[in-house]
Amino acid sequence: MKLSTLTAVIALTATAATAQEMVTYTTDQPFEDVAFGLETAILNEGLVIDHVSHVGDMLERTRGDVGSDVVLYEQADTYSFCSATVSREVMEADPMNIAFCPYDIFVAESADTPGEVTIGYRTFPEGAMQKVQVLLDDIVRAAIEAE
Repeated sequence: MKLSTLTAVIALTATAATAQEMVTYTTDQPFEDVAFGLETAILNEGLVIDHVSHVGDMLERTRGDVGSDVVLYEQADTYSFCSATVSREVMEADPMNIAFCPYDIFVAESADTPGEVTIGYRTFPEGAMQKVQVLLDDIVRAAIEAE
């Protein structure tokens, strides 16, 4: 795909939200394509997806049970995984970095903005954990640029 087409298709925006402490990117690619791109990017790093949390499905399924009529997402999933190499490095630097493992990346299409998919992750503290943040950012960028 040509770079100009890729730029037009992705409509890529990076945001570091201080209150939420997240890094997010938005794209007009379909949710399924972004989710597939994320799975592929994780596997291409030699990592194994430990779990996929279907957060959007759970919230929709329980919406009435908690007395809400608000539909939050068209679709929303969180992918959990770890890296033996990077995790060992950051935990050797500080064993309490175990608190950050496994690492999560979410993909969501809000009911408020159908057709716009957000992919992102929580930020990590300065120091050794920045190595994880770089890994997650590389994975996220690969997921949405893989078309």
